Amino acid sequence: MAVRPGLWPALLGIVLAAWLRGSGAQQSATVANPVPGANPDLLPHFLVEPEDVYIVKNKPVLLVCKAVPATQIFFKCNGEWVRQVDHVIERSTDGSSGLPTMEVRINVSRQQVEKVFGLEEYWCQCVAWSSSGTTKSQKAYIRIAYLRKNFEQEPLAKEVSLEQGIVLPCRPPEGIPPAEVEWLRNEDLVDPSLDPNVYITREHSLVVRQARLADTANYTCVAKNIVARRRSASAAVIVYVDGSWSPWSKWSACGLDCTHWRSRECSDPAPRNGGEECQGTDLDTRNCTSDLCVHTASGPEDVALYVGLIAVAVCLVLLLLVLILVYCRKKEGLDSDVADSSILTSGFQPVSIKPSKADNPHLLTIQPDLSTTTTTYQGSLCPRQDGPSPKFQLTNGHLLSPLGGGRHTLHHSSPTSEAEEFVSRLSTQNYFRSLPRGTSNMTYGTFNFLGGRLMIPNTGISLLIPPDAIPRGKIYEIYLTLHKPEDVRLPLAGCQTLLSPIVSCGPPGVLLTRPVILAMDHCGEPSPDSWSLRLKKQSCEGSWEDVLHLGEEAPSHLYYCQLEASACYVFTEQLGRFALVGEALSVAAAKRLKLLLFAPVACTSLEYNIRVYCLHDTHDALKEVVQLEKQLGGQLIQEPRVLHFKDSYHNLRLSIHDVPSSLWKSKLLVSYQDTRFAELLALESEAGVPALVGPSAFKIPFLIRQKIISSLDPPCRRGADWRTLAQKLHLDSHLSFFASKPSPTAMILNLWEARHFPNGNLSQLAAAVAGLGQPDAGLFTVSEAEC
Repeated sequence: MAVRPGLWPALLGIVLAAWLRGSGAQQSATVANPVPGANPDLLPHFLVEPEDVYIVKNKPVLLVCKAVPATQIFFKCNGEWVRQVDHVIERSTDGSSGLPTMEVRINVSRQQVEKVFGLEEYWCQCVAWSSSGTTKSQKAYIRIAYLRKNFEQEPLAKEVSLEQGIVLPCRPPEGIPPAEVEWLRNEDLVDPSLDPNVYITREHSLVVRQARLADTANYTCVAKNIVARRRSASAAVIVYVDGSWSPWSKWSACGLDCTHWRSRECSDPAPRNGGEECQGTDLDTRNCTSDLCVHTASGPEDVALYVGLIAVAVCLVLLLLVLILVYCRKKEGLDSDVADSSILTSGFQPVSIKPSKADNPHLLTIQPDLSTTTTTYQGSLCPRQDGPSPKFQLTNGHLLSPLGGGRHTLHHSSPTSEAEEFVSRLSTQNYFRSLPRGTSNMTYGTFNFLGGRLMIPNTGISLLIPPDAIPRGKIYEIYLTLHKPEDVRLPLAGCQTLLSPIVSCGPPGVLLTRPVILAMDHCGEPSPDSWSLRLKKQSCEGSWEDVLHLGEEAPSHLYYCQLEASACYVFTEQLGRFALVGEALSVAAAKRLKLLLFAPVACTSLEYNIRVYCLHDTHDALKEVVQLEKQLGGQLIQEPRVLHFKDSYHNLRLSIHDVPSSLWKSKLLVSYQDTRFAELLALESEAGVPALVGPSAFKIPFLIRQKIISSLDPPCRRGADWRTLAQKLHLDSHLSFFASKPSPTAMILNLWEARHFPNGNLSQLAAAVAGLGQPDAGLFTVSEAEC
């Protein structure tokens, strides 16, 4: 049909009106509406149709449509025509047919889709016109893609026996498009195509048909779509093996006691990963039958055999009795006396040990208490109120001699095998799961009523156990541990800040009759007007409690603290985990930080690295840096500087000045060093003995100490008692605390020992004691006449 050019607009209007009348129903496929009498071969057909698409975050999506032959082409979205200015149209001619071709593109934004969100899905459709009619493309649905953060169901930890089935459920977070799920085993992808023992269900659960030991791992469910990738909490799966007995061995030959035995081992298989031990006994003993054991004692040979055995046994018993008697006689000769009449004039000198003389009944001797028993502390390290009381294993024997006559059993952290065994033994208790696995920051020893001292070398941390702090008749294995702050969760509120290392001494729950003294450094500038200082202690349940508010101590309190410029000394009758925390009361409150600069000894390239450490001004923090730099081969390039860091809510900024720009280019902002020092420490020998037991742990000789205590504890009208001694030692601010204890003088001497070991000046202490104004200066000397 020939149509004059002037009639094309009218014809196009008729076609458009006809299409509008028939566009009420939504179509999801290409639909053609020909003009009556027109050539259907000239209807538009689409070379490119819009497809479903997802909007990711705020990025618009592009819809494209292309048709031939086409004289007009437009988009319609959710029943409304898209504005003409939003179309980008390209016209061309088909090379093979010479028909007109049109391509149109539009952008759809997230805001457009959100306008109809919840009412219906957002869709767009392309409409093309030609002289023969109109054609509508398929609908393209535009959806906003997302993936929520929380899983609807996460896998849970399991403990299963060998060859048992495992099902780990996982319901991924809601998302559009729906998330795909994969599983990780110890961060490695689980591929069911490579392991026929594993498969993933349609509900995304991971199924292990038969558990193997190799299936012990941490499993993580991973959900991902085009928006994000989410990980569930890891589920620890432990495949354990219950122990099973091996076959019984053959019966042994019949013995003289007419019995024979057989054995078996719990090794078929042995228990693994916490599996149960075998039930029953590993040794079976039975009487021999008459065929295996013949009792014929009537012959002279058997009688002689039995007589000979009895004679040998009697001889061995007599020999053992003789050896015990000789040993006891020698022990009686180890009594000692102390003779030194110049103690006060030249300081406390080492005591001399002499054998006791039979003709001098006045010699001072200290005999072992044979009526007591040795007690090894066992049982729960953290006693429960509702459980049974701790059990003690009692063995007969006397305690160590108070003087040098006996042998002192000493354990310290030098032998690595013993220290690791001790740490392993402690780690089985729930309360001590967070103890460090290494031994460089831990020491321990075995102590009785004589007391002793534990020290972690080069950290300023020590534990003084005074004489009689441990009840007579008991022996405790006591440890001292320095913790890394990142390994112990210490909650701090408000403006609180950690001022000391976190230190554990234990085991907690042991009975102490006198306070021990825990010494540790701190980095606060002590000022009662600037700081509110509190001593925190961790309970058995893991929570931290304020056990002492410095400056508000009660004399009868279980804890007391002597605070000095850079160290604190904590009196406590309960062992546990402690830390000193400060809260700033004013802008004048300051922490001491130490700034250290290290650099390589030799420079092999054009880059020269300067390592800057900013740490607490405490010995333990300095120790870590020094040990690290020994490994890195660094050298200190400047004397350490002390910074007084105040609570100003601002960051600490470091900068390098006086660097000639023509010679050097600073790369300060390129990278920052973030090194965890404690993980790089190497075990190395350190000066100092970490554990001292008995009199060797104290500067003041034992008998001199007892003499001073008995002389100064009773009140004196002239003031020559423990109060005057406290004033001379500048400890008079603690008089009420000292007075609340059974022996105030002992508390003073214990604090002196904690503060001045091992470099304390005994001459100054002797001068302070001698200057108390006692009428008889001989009260403070232990002479041979008194012995």
